[in-house]
Amino acid sequence: MPRESLNDLLAFLAVARERSFTRAAAQLGVSQSALSHTIRGLEERLGLRLLTRTTRSVAPTEAGERLLRSIGPRFEEIDAELAALSALRDKPAGTVRITAGEHSADTILWPAVAKLVPDYPDIRVEISVDYALTDIVAERYDAGIRLGEQVAKDMVAVRIGPDMRMAVVGSPSYFARRPPPRTPHDLTAHSCINMRLPTYGGLYAWEFERDGRELKVRVEGQLVFNTGAPRLSAVLDGLGLAYLPEDQVRGHVMAGRLIHVLAEWCPPFPGYHLYYPSRRQCSPALSLLVDALRYREPRRHS
Repeated sequence: MPRESLNDLLAFLAVARERSFTRAAAQLGVSQSALSHTIRGLEERLGLRLLTRTTRSVAPTEAGERLLRSIGPRFEEIDAELAALSALRDKPAGTVRITAGEHSADTILWPAVAKLVPDYPDIRVEISVDYALTDIVAERYDAGIRLGEQVAKDMVAVRIGPDMRMAVVGSPSYFARRPPPRTPHDLTAHSCINMRLPTYGGLYAWEFERDGRELKVRVEGQLVFNTGAPRLSAVLDGLGLAYLPEDQVRGHVMAGRLIHVLAEWCPPFPGYHLYYPSRRQCSPALSLLVDALRYREPRRHS
């Protein structure tokens, strides 16, 4: 149906319900003459008189009453649905799909989601744990979580965690058999627990930096994993050295279960960021999650 016909029907509904051209014109924001012209045009196209006009009142004819009963409820349903959609726009609801690596999902994303979902029953969160640098647009994700240096420049990036450091660690039983490495080059003489990342294809090279000098070392060992948890288990079992996020091993180091080496070669770097294509695509549900994840510097007590 042409837009003009819909507008004409809306004009008729207003006049038929208000029983007044004056009130209907004010409601629609048009002049009385324009409204009268619209009604005449509708009647001419239908070949029927829809309204009886007198100097004091306006009333639907039999045909007008029939049309009013027929289309009135339909337009009310449309208005109700549009109102519901507007409420959906403002109310956090719907599904939020996020891709994240294992470490960020465990330490940052999941704690925030666990606090959020009980208070918002209309939100559904779908989390895909994957180390690959997923194309969130092509794969239809609402957002992704990666290290700051991995986020594309055309994405909106929100910092959700503090700066990070990597740590080379080994168990006391391992170092009872071999001396600790003093430089990253010494790692070639050690059994190291490797990681294979989909993005890199091959084995991940351990990255170091000191005094502005960057260094990548390809290590060797009997074990290769594609996630972090098995590497932590293997290093705790004394099966080699591991290269893991410092916060993941801090408790074990403090408890004496692991020994931290090459700390001076592992400076801080930008931590995790949540990213999404553009602010215009940020739904209320995603906005709520972004705010819950947004990193806030801890307050320092004087």
